[in-house]
Amino acid sequence: MQELTHFVNGTHEKGTSGRFADVYNPATGEVQAKTPLATKDEVDAIVAKAAEAQVAWAKVNPQRRARVIMKFAALINDNMDKLAELVSREHGKTLPDARGDVQRGLEVVEVCMGAPNMLKGEYTDSAGPGIDLYSMRQPLGVVAGITPFNFPAMIPLWKMAPAIAAGNAMVLKPSERVPSTSLALAELFKEAGLPDGVLQVVNGDKEAVDALLDNETIQAVGFVGSTPIAQYIYGRAANNGKRAQCFGGAKNHMVIMPDADLDKAADALVGAGFGAAGERCMAISVAVPVGEETADRLIEKLIPRVESLKVGPYTAEEEVDFGPVITAAAKDRINGLVNSGVDQGAKLVVDGRDFSLQGYEDGFFVGPSLFDHVTPEMDIYKEEIFGPVLSTVRAGTYDEALDLVMNSPYGNGTAIFTADGDTARDYASRVNVGMVGINFPIPVPLSYYTFGGWKKSAFGDLNQYGPDAFRFYTKTKTVTSRWFSGIKDGGEFNFKAMD
Repeated sequence: MQELTHFVNGTHEKGTSGRFADVYNPATGEVQAKTPLATKDEVDAIVAKAAEAQVAWAKVNPQRRARVIMKFAALINDNMDKLAELVSREHGKTLPDARGDVQRGLEVVEVCMGAPNMLKGEYTDSAGPGIDLYSMRQPLGVVAGITPFNFPAMIPLWKMAPAIAAGNAMVLKPSERVPSTSLALAELFKEAGLPDGVLQVVNGDKEAVDALLDNETIQAVGFVGSTPIAQYIYGRAANNGKRAQCFGGAKNHMVIMPDADLDKAADALVGAGFGAAGERCMAISVAVPVGEETADRLIEKLIPRVESLKVGPYTAEEEVDFGPVITAAAKDRINGLVNSGVDQGAKLVVDGRDFSLQGYEDGFFVGPSLFDHVTPEMDIYKEEIFGPVLSTVRAGTYDEALDLVMNSPYGNGTAIFTADGDTARDYASRVNVGMVGINFPIPVPLSYYTFGGWKKSAFGDLNQYGPDAFRFYTKTKTVTSRWFSGIKDGGEFNFKAMD
């Protein structure tokens, strides 16, 4: 059995706690490795080493830091297949999906090559008599990233790249379910020329998280996960005087207007709702057709598409649409919520509960499920299922559909499919959701914009990646400067002082 490590000061270091978490192969249900769970003392020691390394790294000029980022990006690209294999092996997603996971992280790394421009301050000459005013952006020091299981490459890269490009040291705690990708990325960063200690990877559970939140050296914490844990981390970090950006759960709706191209809408719903087994914070989990005729036609088009989805391991010889979910507990929870939907009166038009794959009976596979006639009072509507389940809530009018989205406690992403520009513009303007797609099902912004939700999907006032990342990982210092040698009373310039 492979025993994984932490990555400390540029080397793999065994844990000393004696506690381990099982790392499963979700396709087979077998334990394939054990990852160490760090104690508070281990975390504190790792943070202290990061603080030592950060002092020298902060003095490296931004252009030279950007060169390390550039080499890191090239190494990620060169090792794309290896990294995708690690993602698939521990998460279970298909290889094309895993490559997409790595690619979307790489795109943020590429934007961080522009760190010298992102870190420029402002300057005002002669703000007063002989007075110059300027600001500078400086790194915070040591920052922490706490990342989830569903994107083992992308979200760690979203955290580490801008933090390190800005001159900080990063202590990354990946999900203990998928630790290997973060360890591999740390090796590549070292190969790119990052000094030892600037990126530390510590594996752990709640004890390690709390240690990071309570450690006085940690200046900021970035988190992605469920809403209850996002609220907990945000509150504890803020109480300890730290900056925090914490991104939580979602219940993303897609409104389908009567004038929409229903074939395109159905294809988009299937891809956005069932890709990666629905384990995406930007997955579409609720379809909202407007009008009974629209709903009937949409369901008619969805059923054969959902029934034809192929589920299997990433190692399958034939192409599969999605793989297993992350754990047996996740599988049981998803099936339990589907049961609750049936019990509470929703119509289950495609049933994925009894799915079984020959040769992989112990794997964590869940078949695709499609519901119709779901209402907002049902558990399958209120809960973030995080599985291959699409619920259809019928709306009588556009305003009813908009109100449904507006009244959701979550506000990560939403989409509308329509042929009418006025409707699309009105929806984008009025809806209280952080990311909006118009005839686009998963509106994740490109890496030179910024990613973030509203309401209970996000806590903190700055988003991930893009310009906001550099604002989050730096603090602004403003200097007011005056020199007296060339100034005489009255503010007139003394030319003799130039001689």
